[in-house]
Amino acid sequence: MVMDTTQMNRRTALKAGLVGCAGIPFSASVQADPRAAPAGGQDPYRGLKVGVASYSLRHFSFNDVLTMMPKLGVRYITLKDMHLPMDSTPAQRQEVRKKLEASGLVLMGGGVIYTKNDLAEIRQAFEYARDAGMPTIVASPDPDSLDILDKMVQEYNIRVAIHNHGPGDEKYPSPLDVMKLVRNHDKRIGLCPDLGHTARLGQDPVKIIQQCSDRIYDMHLKDVTAASPNGENIELGKGVIDIVGVLRTLLKMGYPYHLALEYEINPEDPLPGMKECFGYVRGALAAIP
Repeated sequence: MVMDTTQMNRRTALKAGLVGCAGIPFSASVQADPRAAPAGGQDPYRGLKVGVASYSLRHFSFNDVLTMMPKLGVRYITLKDMHLPMDSTPAQRQEVRKKLEASGLVLMGGGVIYTKNDLAEIRQAFEYARDAGMPTIVASPDPDSLDILDKMVQEYNIRVAIHNHGPGDEKYPSPLDVMKLVRNHDKRIGLCPDLGHTARLGQDPVKIIQQCSDRIYDMHLKDVTAASPNGENIELGKGVIDIVGVLRTLLKMGYPYHLALEYEINPEDPLPGMKECFGYVRGALAAIP
């Protein structure tokens, strides 16, 4: 079942999120080792690497993103190509890397990156990731290119997390479709389940996460209005996805990779809705035993 069956309602989660974050200024926490807990030893995300897929901020420049991230209270980020173009030079990629580090942000990956069954094109994507310091490529590769990906992940030691796009995606509608294809390939080739697209297939994201747990290297956190193809994006906790169940599952499995909010609503003014989403996550985590 996709609906949240817990007893905690949205108001309780949001209230807990606001209270749990009181007195923990983001600016203070990001100046230290980003792997450490925030000031006072409190971590409102309980060890989960909650952050942003920069597609959420797609109408803004990279420098804008640097100024917007502290307002969201998270430090982890995956870059989309409008913030670091695929045809950038190695020097430009390294400059972006330096700016992220100077801002106290942690680059978790890049994508979604689309590639065909072409060695030169795929190698260029891996060099892009290597130069920028990305440990993971969130990808939508040609299914026939997995043998090439095997060689690339071995050569560059960079993970690939294949993203599903739900109804209408001829390659990877569901994370389960990805699992079928990657099962016999290098373990570094895995998944980036998109919870919204998965729910729009009528599948339960919690069960999907449990089934695919050993191959999930990134995740796009969303909520949708309906568990059907016409479901639309909505702020976390307002839709049909069991966000509390997702978070409980990730805590239980000790999920160590990026949990990235991909916020596709109000692209001209996304911060209020994104703040609301992160508040809901903090509240949900505070209420989970």
